[in-house]
Amino acid sequence: MKSEEILQKARRVIEEEAREILRLSERLEDSFVRAVELILSCEGKVITTGVGKSGHIAQKIASTLSSTGTPAHFLHPSEALHGDLGVIEGKDVVLALSNSGESEEVVALLPYIKLIGAKLISITNNPNSTLAKHSEVHILLGVKKEACPMNLAPTTSSTTALVLGDALAMVLLELRGFTEKDFALRHPAGALGRKLKLVKELCHTGDEVPIVKETDPMGKVIVEMTSKGFGAVAVVKEDGTLCGIITDGDLRRFINRKGDLNDSVAMDVMTKNPKTAKMEELAAEALRRMEDYKITVLIVVDDDRKPIGIIHMHDILRAGVIY
Repeated sequence: MKSEEILQKARRVIEEEAREILRLSERLEDSFVRAVELILSCEGKVITTGVGKSGHIAQKIASTLSSTGTPAHFLHPSEALHGDLGVIEGKDVVLALSNSGESEEVVALLPYIKLIGAKLISITNNPNSTLAKHSEVHILLGVKKEACPMNLAPTTSSTTALVLGDALAMVLLELRGFTEKDFALRHPAGALGRKLKLVKELCHTGDEVPIVKETDPMGKVIVEMTSKGFGAVAVVKEDGTLCGIITDGDLRRFINRKGDLNDSVAMDVMTKNPKTAKMEELAAEALRRMEDYKITVLIVVDDDRKPIGIIHMHDILRAGVIY
């Protein structure tokens, strides 16, 4: 088989599945809305289940839901019938996937789900199936043909179910007001974890923070700045609130203006109203602010605008944070 023939066959599969996904978008109806509302009002967790390819998709949907603010757990139907049913509680929602809607292992769970009192949402390709008929909400995939040339191997149907699961998870994410900070709490490892680190994880606090009062002489300011090693010092008012910052650049500019460091105080040299950061914000956002304003350090302040930390661009870059 020639290279171009191989590519044509691959493109056919991709194009057929893409068309079916677009058709799914057009087919979405009130059942999807009711599924979202049922999960959103759920006081427990979402239990996904399915066998074969549907089981793999159900596992992925559970993982996506859990990482985006909707607690979820995958339950293999065969294991459920051998003791694992105990994971389902009456306050839960079960999300069952089956292309035919007649998978024996999944159908066998139905009386027990009802007995426990959990609500059932099903995703199938058969609106008249046993699973569909016994669900509080049934979402129809409506796939006409698999990408498999024999129309046997689950391909288009499993891809469409996966996309539908992503749609559920992302709609729920937005309705819950799920934020990047929430995401960071669930993804502490790897490149994603580094990207989602918070300022409080990387900044310097306590005695490491260089601070002077606005009336302190510049001799004291320079000692404080050089001893802490950040090339900057926070300037505060008598009540401790931040009113300025002095950096190496501020010193150079003051000297270039013929200023006399021996006869000056902090307020004479400082830059007023400096850019700041908050402990709970993403380090990536702090890095973006530094690059936008061409600065290398931010004073971390509390809600009363009092300095409680300092973060340098090098702290963020060393941690591998990107945005």
